[in-house]
Amino acid sequence: MSSPGATERRSGLAAVTGAEPGRRVDFFKRDVIANAVVVLVIIVAMQLWSEVVPPYIMPPPALSGEAILNALGQDYVHILLTVTRLTVAVVFALVVGSALGALMALVRPLQPFLKSIIVIDTGVPALSWMLFAIFWFKAPEARVFFILAMILLPFYALNVADGIRALSRDLVEMVETFRPTRWQLFRLLIVPHIVPYILMTTRSIIGYATRMTVFAELVSVSTGIGARMGLAQSNFQMEGVIAWTVVLIVLNLLIQALVAGAERSLLRWRPEVSVR
Repeated sequence: MSSPGATERRSGLAAVTGAEPGRRVDFFKRDVIANAVVVLVIIVAMQLWSEVVPPYIMPPPALSGEAILNALGQDYVHILLTVTRLTVAVVFALVVGSALGALMALVRPLQPFLKSIIVIDTGVPALSWMLFAIFWFKAPEARVFFILAMILLPFYALNVADGIRALSRDLVEMVETFRPTRWQLFRLLIVPHIVPYILMTTRSIIGYATRMTVFAELVSVSTGIGARMGLAQSNFQMEGVIAWTVVLIVLNLLIQALVAGAERSLLRWRPEVSVR
């Protein structure tokens, strides 16, 4: 028979390690129910609003649903284009931005110059990058890629640099007692340490990157979800704007789920901690 003290210690351990799978399932079910209720309320509100205003202001939900099916069935190529542009730009920003952040943190002579470049980049408005791309590049794909790369690079560079600077000095000194090479120190200590920062950055910016992709397509190219939304707006097809908005929301949720799955896979060695 276990003592009350042992039971209390096990409860405290469960709170620290997060070993409550049943509770996590309950939270998941609660979120699903809450999302379903919110969606239902929005549909009802759209239906009520559509009864008192013209269709070009708020179409009935049935008409918007038909537009969603048309977008998925007839314009799926534009969805694939947007996803491809987003993926290529995010991967490029992840690789190059992380490399710049590592250089900024590890190579002290380069730090002020790289930091100055990144800070200036963050100060340039997104609209300016879009206008620069329209003037500088003829190819539509180059325009979208340039816009997204310039906007997303600083996020990875700054977060990776901060992550490396947050590395414990005691841990570095302990590893150095084994006399590793600089490459071994980087591969075995620094890279595993900054992986959570890279994944956190990706999860944080993916929604923003999706919006910037659509915005870039709207102003600089004639294909993709952004361009289709612009066409629907020009034709006063509110149901088309709503349809593409719903597609973007679902797309963003799917990408977030993929990133979360990659995070669980890559960080499965790290114990989960929760505080209650």
